[in-house]
Amino acid sequence: MNAHLGPARVPDSSLNAVQALCDIAAPYDHSDDDLFLEAMNESNRWHAERNEFFRSLWNGKPLKDIAEQPFVHANFFKMHEVLSVPRGQVVVHATSSGTTGQKSQMFWDAWTLRAGQRMVARIYDHNGFITEDPANYLINLNQPTPSVKLGSSFTGQFMTDFAPVESVEYGLAHTGSGHEFDAFGSIRALQRFADDGKPVRIFGFPAFLSFTIDRMRAMGVEPLRLNENSMVWFGGGWKGNADKQISKADLRAKVVEMLGIPDERIRDSYGSVEHSVPYVECARHNLHVPTWSRAIVRDVRTLEPLPHGESGYIQFMSPYITSAPAQSVLMGDLAALHAPEECGCGNETPWFEILGRAGVSRNRSCAIAAAELLKGKA
Repeated sequence: MNAHLGPARVPDSSLNAVQALCDIAAPYDHSDDDLFLEAMNESNRWHAERNEFFRSLWNGKPLKDIAEQPFVHANFFKMHEVLSVPRGQVVVHATSSGTTGQKSQMFWDAWTLRAGQRMVARIYDHNGFITEDPANYLINLNQPTPSVKLGSSFTGQFMTDFAPVESVEYGLAHTGSGHEFDAFGSIRALQRFADDGKPVRIFGFPAFLSFTIDRMRAMGVEPLRLNENSMVWFGGGWKGNADKQISKADLRAKVVEMLGIPDERIRDSYGSVEHSVPYVECARHNLHVPTWSRAIVRDVRTLEPLPHGESGYIQFMSPYITSAPAQSVLMGDLAALHAPEECGCGNETPWFEILGRAGVSRNRSCAIAAAELLKGKA
């Protein structure tokens, strides 16, 4: 069994419902809303007792409906460092953006980190992506260095835990003074992987793989046929390259054509350092809300909850985070929720589609910072 599927214990007995919720192994099960509600109440009490900011935000009354849950806007974490545990208990300090601009600061204690990793592992296991077969990795994220604290880089390293590492190449290699996107190096790596014949796992920002394939075509490189058990797992967006962005379907078609990876093994994901719960596409490419989370779409003017199919700000809730009051975060993304049966993949939880960002902001994300490295290289 993969080590990340093993047990994890909450830091305090006051979080027994949180423990029970996070111990549910099935990754797409919303059958026990009462347990989720109690877990959120426990989480609220935990943060109110330990964090002055959240204590001022919450009225102290137990939730009777999840729509009553107060939220913190994601941008709050770009301007404030807030903790619900002593700094000495922080095991990971992650940031959301590149070397300049406003950065969200998020702090994970041992339980929060372990519980989040177990969520990813269960989703991987659900999709059959945990194997004992060695794989070659192309990670289109910043190559880790002691100074790199980006949440995406940390995630990239973690994602190599689900198949033994044959070799690892980074699309954003460290040059000694920074990181640089190397399309030629990525092409050489993919050619070597094709010759090697072992499964290939490609993670990271979609723009990097798209531009690598474009460069392959421009150079007249013949389509590669990677091992059929290869996979692609995208994370992040195209925000700094909106003029070059293509649809998810078109990007998957490029990958199928030029790399030979089956469409159902090309998955996008959604997440943020402010709300580190994994939202991963199913085989039909829809983002289902996992067992340990709930989502509400709120009207952009009134912030009232909206029915399925209508677009507004998306609010994510998960009670597992104990290190900071980020158990309920209102994102800057516009989204719409849909019923499980509108997908038909078999996952029995609602799914959402991201429709875009709300307005124009000075705030930057990992994808924007990474996109700057693509300028002149596409």
